[in-house]
Amino acid sequence: MEHITLLLAIVIVTALVFDFTNGFHDTANAMATTISTGALKPKTAVAMSAVLNLVGAFLSVEVAKTISGGIINEDGLRTEVIFAALVGAILWNLLTWLVGLPSSSSHALFGGLIGAAVMSAGWSSVDGGTVVTKVLLPAVAAPVVAGLAALLATKLTYRIGGKVKGGAQEKATAKGYRAGQIASAGLVSLAHGTNDAQKTMGIITLALVTGGVLSPGSNPPVWVIVSAGLAIALGTYLGGWRIIRTMGSGLTELKPPQGFAAQTSAATVILASSHLGFSLSTTQSCSGAVMGAGLGRKGGVVRWSTATRMFIAWGLTLPAAGLVGAGAELLTKQGTWGVVVVAALLISGSGAIWMLSRRKPVGHDDVAPAAADAEPAGVVTTAIAAVSPPPTAAAQPHDLTATIPAPAGPVADPARPATV
Repeated sequence: MEHITLLLAIVIVTALVFDFTNGFHDTANAMATTISTGALKPKTAVAMSAVLNLVGAFLSVEVAKTISGGIINEDGLRTEVIFAALVGAILWNLLTWLVGLPSSSSHALFGGLIGAAVMSAGWSSVDGGTVVTKVLLPAVAAPVVAGLAALLATKLTYRIGGKVKGGAQEKATAKGYRAGQIASAGLVSLAHGTNDAQKTMGIITLALVTGGVLSPGSNPPVWVIVSAGLAIALGTYLGGWRIIRTMGSGLTELKPPQGFAAQTSAATVILASSHLGFSLSTTQSCSGAVMGAGLGRKGGVVRWSTATRMFIAWGLTLPAAGLVGAGAELLTKQGTWGVVVVAALLISGSGAIWMLSRRKPVGHDDVAPAAADAEPAGVVTTAIAAVSPPPTAAAQPHDLTATIPAPAGPVADPARPATV
C-alpha cells in the first residue's frame, strides 16, 4: 500500500466508482422480476440483493484473473490506460441508466479497456483469442442459453402446476412459487457478486501490476476484494429503479412461476460461467431469461419494441465505451494536464447525466409502469381481432325468456284472434 502513487490512488477510486455504478445499474438482474410479481417489496429486495452481492464477492477470483491477466497484455501498460478505460465504462453505464436500458456493465468495461489499450499501444496489446473465447462468445451464448432454459422451465412449471386443482391448493402453490422466487433471486444476487464484483477486482489488480505494486499474475489482495464487494453492494442497495422498471414489466408481464423459472435459469448460467472464468454479462443472461419465461407461458407476449432497443444498446456497448476510452487515453497521453482534463470531463459528464435524471425521477414507488405506458397492440393482434367470428349459438345464454312487460289492461281471450 505504501507504494501507491497519487495517480494509482485516483485509478483505484475511479474503479470503485465504476463498481458502484455497476451495482445500481445491475440491481434489476436479480430483483426486477421478484419486485414485479410482488414476491418482495422493492426496498427489501434491494437490501437482500446488496448483502448477497457482498457475500458473492468472496466466492471466487477466476473472472478477476481473466481480466487482470488475460484480455490485455500487461507488459508496458500505463496506469493512465486503465483510468481512461474506466471513464468510458462509467459514462456508458450512466447514460444507459438514464434511459432505463439494461445494457452490460461488463461489456462497457471491456470496451473501454480495449479502446484505451489500442490507443496506447496498438492492437497487439489486446489478446484477441481471449476476447473471442471469454467475452464475445459468452455474450452471444449466455442470453440464448438462459432464454431457452427459462422457456422450457416455464412450460414445465405450468404443465406441472396445471394438475393442481382447488382454490386452497392453488393458493398454496402460488405461495410456494413466491418463496422459490425469493430463493432464486438470492441465488442470482450471489452469482452477480461472484461475477461482476470480480471485474472491478481484476481492474484494480491490473492497475496495481502496472504501478509496480504487484507482480504480473498475482491474485487480488484481500483489501481489493473487500472494497470491491462493498462498493457493488452499496450501489445495489440504492436500487437502479429505472432499469428495474424496464426489466420487471417493460419486457413482458411475469407471474410468480415465470419469475422463478427465469431467475433459476439465469443464476445457473452465471454461476457456471464464473466457475469457468467466462466474464459474461449478467444483464444479458437475466434479460434473455426474462424473455424466455415470457414466451414460455401460454398467451405470454414479449414487448419487442423494448427488446429491440435493448438489443441495440447491447450491440453499441463495446464500441461506444471503446471510443470514449480511446478518446480519454488520447488526452492522458499528453501528460498531467490531460489526466486532469479527463477527470474533469468525467465529473462534469456524470453531473450532467444526474441533473437530467432529476427532471423525471424514478423511485421505488414507480417500478410498475402506468397503464398508459403499455405497448399498443401490434398489427397482427389488431388484424386477428378484426376478423374474429361472432359468438356461436353455443355461446348464447340458455335463458332466452322475453323481458317485454305484460300489458296493464285485461288479458285478451287467447282463443279469439287478435283484431288488426
